[in-house]
Amino acid sequence: MKSDHSGVELANAKMAINPFCEIAVEEAIRLKEQGKAEEVIAVSIGTSASQEQIRTALALGADRGILVETDQEAQPLSVARILKAIVEKEGIDLVILGKQSIDTDNNQVGQMLGALTNMPQGTFACKAEPGDGTITVTREIDGGEQTVALKLPAIVTTDLRLNEPRYASLPNIMKAKKKPIDTVTPDALGVSMESRIRTLSVEPPPQRSAGIKVGSVDELIDKLKNEAKVI
Repeated sequence: MKSDHSGVELANAKMAINPFCEIAVEEAIRLKEQGKAEEVIAVSIGTSASQEQIRTALALGADRGILVETDQEAQPLSVARILKAIVEKEGIDLVILGKQSIDTDNNQVGQMLGALTNMPQGTFACKAEPGDGTITVTREIDGGEQTVALKLPAIVTTDLRLNEPRYASLPNIMKAKKKPIDTVTPDALGVSMESRIRTLSVEPPPQRSAGIKVGSVDELIDKLKNEAKVI
């Protein structure tokens, strides 16, 4: 934790693409390889250091990148509004997003983007099959699976079973250095990064106490019942 308890100390942390977003990049590249997509654009929002993650997407097979450069924290609604502006500017037919980040686990951007753009969405996708102006998405739900047919333009958010991302080859890593990355600001897209959520304090989880050994089954049952109160 930071000394002022305002957040997690990330100064020396090495950043990587969110695993769900890496699956989204892989799915977009596969669609292009199948002749179902003309261009794959990788988008990231953050400081100039976020170019590294865009370069990773370019090395995996994306055609170009867009960095929305800002030093402010990108909260879900701001991210959705930025993506809406890019979708409209670029004329994008299919938006593929990771279902959630693995730091805040909000699982909100895809749904918010759908509401802002009035585009149909297939969330928690474990299978996606493009058709003629449509995409059929199999979703993971509590009761099993659900299949929905969406008219393009549409939004898909990826779950873990959708695919297994490839590794970038050395030649593609070298080629990625020459692929273009456009840099814009939220202001240029007409989006305010004003925070609507205020973090009061961040604390580490309580330290777990050491376990104990019991001498008999009866003693174990007694402690589970009277001390742990789980039975």
